[in-house]
Amino acid sequence: MRILGVIPARYRSSRFPGKPLVDIDGRPMIARVYDRAVQAPELDRVVVATDDARIEAACSALDIPVIMTRDDHRTGTDRVAEVAEREAADLYVNIQGDEPLIDPNSISAATAPFLEDEARAFEVTNLMTPVRRMSDLSDNTVPKVVVNGRGDAVYLSRLPIPYPKDNRDYDYYKQVCVYTFTPEALRRFTELSSGPSERAEGIEVLRFIEHGITVRMVMVEDDTVAVDTPGDVELVLQRLRA
Repeated sequence: MRILGVIPARYRSSRFPGKPLVDIDGRPMIARVYDRAVQAPELDRVVVATDDARIEAACSALDIPVIMTRDDHRTGTDRVAEVAEREAADLYVNIQGDEPLIDPNSISAATAPFLEDEARAFEVTNLMTPVRRMSDLSDNTVPKVVVNGRGDAVYLSRLPIPYPKDNRDYDYYKQVCVYTFTPEALRRFTELSSGPSERAEGIEVLRFIEHGITVRMVMVEDDTVAVDTPGDVELVLQRLRA
């Protein structure tokens, strides 16, 4: 089974333009993500997928494989789907370009259900981890996750869900943005329309859920720090230096 890791990276970010190239202790963030991804033994190859010449030049200078894609993709999954049209694999792993501290073991965990379950009833996997910082509950850049008894995603929201009606203790979970797709799942993603929940929440994995495509959530211990704003860079630097 050939598994391709893809790191989508775009320069034009509304909250943090140019963030794939932000310096993190002497190395661009996109290179930090690549360094982590290649440590996952299940991945046969890792590439950066971008539409920006500046990111392509930075990757080429560091001998990081890079594929130039169209500039009209609305989501990272759309960009991975274009890569899938150009490079054959049995599975594609979407590794977010703003997760410089991603644990290679978490990337491995996203592929494990496909390797362990030949009669699988899912086409997509995604990761989740317990919410440990109360600030994450109110942070609308952090999607929260609800699953059913099989561990399949029921819903993801930028609000704290489910709501504790009687102030009961509840363990919340947040999304870790590593996904694994079959080629068929990627093809269907590009053909399906964006539903009301995806449009409201701005969470692309909801497209699968809204159209009845099972997303198996995998629990990991990795409490990642996504770089969504310039202020997040300092937190990443603190963890690296620790």
